[in-house]
Amino acid sequence: MEKQADLPLDGISTVVYGKPDEMRRKLAGEEAWSTKHEKQPLYNDDDFIDIIERDYSLEVRPTSYVPQDSVPDKKFTIELGEGNVYMGNGVVYSGFHINGKIPGPTMVMDEGDIVEMTVVNNGTVPHGASIHAAYTQTSKYVGKVMPGESKKIVFRATHPGVFMYHCAPGGHAIPMHVIFGQYGMMVVRPKKQKYKLEEMLGHGPDAEIYLVQHEWYASGKDGVDGNALYTTFNGKLFRYIEDPIKVKPGDYVRIHFLNAGPNLLSTFHIVGILWDYVYWQGHPEAVKAGGQSITAGPADSWTIEFRVPPDEGAYLMLSHAVGATSKGAIGILAADRTAETPIVVMADGPEHTEAEMAEITEQAVRIVSPFKIGTPDVDPVSVHGKDEKEVIVRIAGNSFYPKTVQITPGTTVTWINDDVFAYMAGEFAGIHNAVGTSGPESFVSPLLAHAEQFSFTFEKEGEYDYICTPHPYMAGKIVVIEEEAEEVEVAASGTGVPLWLASLMSLGLLAAGIGLIRKRN
Repeated sequence: MEKQADLPLDGISTVVYGKPDEMRRKLAGEEAWSTKHEKQPLYNDDDFIDIIERDYSLEVRPTSYVPQDSVPDKKFTIELGEGNVYMGNGVVYSGFHINGKIPGPTMVMDEGDIVEMTVVNNGTVPHGASIHAAYTQTSKYVGKVMPGESKKIVFRATHPGVFMYHCAPGGHAIPMHVIFGQYGMMVVRPKKQKYKLEEMLGHGPDAEIYLVQHEWYASGKDGVDGNALYTTFNGKLFRYIEDPIKVKPGDYVRIHFLNAGPNLLSTFHIVGILWDYVYWQGHPEAVKAGGQSITAGPADSWTIEFRVPPDEGAYLMLSHAVGATSKGAIGILAADRTAETPIVVMADGPEHTEAEMAEITEQAVRIVSPFKIGTPDVDPVSVHGKDEKEVIVRIAGNSFYPKTVQITPGTTVTWINDDVFAYMAGEFAGIHNAVGTSGPESFVSPLLAHAEQFSFTFEKEGEYDYICTPHPYMAGKIVVIEEEAEEVEVAASGTGVPLWLASLMSLGLLAAGIGLIRKRN
């Protein structure tokens, strides 16, 4: 291999990554050339210096790899946990969130920045982060963060564009944490090459809008099946109908659009607008001219540029996959000559204090949760009379389905695990059980792998709360009554068992069951 000081790096962009001779010194492990990175040897790993040399000499941008002790240009911290958020129209969502909101904070950086991202787990189960803007290993640094822990990763934002980040606790729970609400937008602003309309007009946008379309689910089963209850822009039902985004006629508008999904296709469109330019994934070199819409599957993104016509009025923003529109993903871009621009609209979901959320929750007309028991209008009681002595509860998408079952004494309930994915380390993957936490009788199932089942016959009247100990946020209820009667009223709450206690139960049961599961597999 050539000496590090003689590396042929003439293909490096002088705009973003430094002049070739400067990069040679960095690769040789010498002190960096700038005040910003004073005394910072960025690349000194002899094992991979040939790969680094190759990448920095190519016409394409290099990967995002930097040593983890590199000095960052920008720092971001996200806090992952579980709790309630308000999604508007009197609806409270009980799920997972980032920094107390859904979507999480919008992160904006510049091409070439060295970025430090810290992940804090304030929750009761494993969380983590997948960072789509990082062209390098991330999971070994922040892929699994245990409760009470924090971890960080350092990377270089080499590729401009619009990216998704989301929770990644490991195992099959990675998609479940996305379904439950842990995601956000990350934008790397281009430095080597500007967007075309900005070049033509000679200035940046008068309105820069960061817009995330995303879905909400009433059960894990619905999440796996893609049966969304609501679809929103930036975390709130009809957010930009209630509070339109105001621009002036003639304004230059740039929208960074991300479909966080996690399941539905979006065909974003603004009534009365044709695009001047769109950029696939937000990359300035991936440009197309004109168009009426952009098509985005989950995790797809675009940057859109256009001018507001010299005509005041409401320009409706929606997905032309109109089922999503009717469920809340619709807004207004209001052209008004008195509007105050320039403006920036971030993609963060609404945020409330604990006191505000407590009051909102108390007054909520509907509570939705993918894994706990919501209000009866979304989680109705499944009623079974004296003639039905065999009842099935399925486990799918880290939730019980149905969540509440009413039966008569002598009825046997059978739990069947329909979750398939049981691989990879992280939040205990694809394995479930049913464990009573209150009620006249006790029941504890073994750990169930895919398609395995457990049955218990309920003889005594009463209410039985239960959970899955590997996933103590999963809640269910069995109501046993002697006579057939009107459907019981079940409060939207969950199990009534503290999560810390459930976690202790989980540890004991997992220790006892891991050997059994290994034998089965």
